[in-house]
Amino acid sequence: MQQYFATRVAQTWFCVFIIGLVFTLAACGSTPSTASTSTPTVAPTATPTATPTPTPTAAATTPPASSGNSVTIANFAFSPQSLTVKAGTKVTWTNNDSVTHTVTADGGAFSQVVPSGSTFSFTFTKAGTYSYHCAIHRSMTATIIVKSSTP
Repeated sequence: MQQYFATRVAQTWFCVFIIGLVFTLAACGSTPSTASTSTPTVAPTATPTATPTPTPTAAATTPPASSGNSVTIANFAFSPQSLTVKAGTKVTWTNNDSVTHTVTADGGAFSQVVPSGSTFSFTFTKAGTYSYHCAIHRSMTATIIVKSSTP
């Protein structure tokens, strides 16, 4: 009986030792959740954004257009879908969506990332048809038609 008791005590201590060893090894392999809050972090760097520009006002000699010389980006679409202006006109795009878009000419005349709440302006100096799109959301397309400024 005494030998049975001694064997049982030895087995119990062995089990306690193994359990303690498992907990020790598990603790060595992970970092406590409080360590992540106390370790220094690198401050995020600022991402360059388009400089907001004021919306141009129509000159007295320019006939009024549907929305002047501006294009609104909203609901993943350019509005108006087609805008006609005279050569020398500055057109301003305003991003009213909650995500970043681009204004990218199909022929490469202009390309600009326009973050949410920002604007982009481009002056059309040559007559022609300028198809453009959002490079991030390819289904977004529109056209600027530039007429000659001389009759």
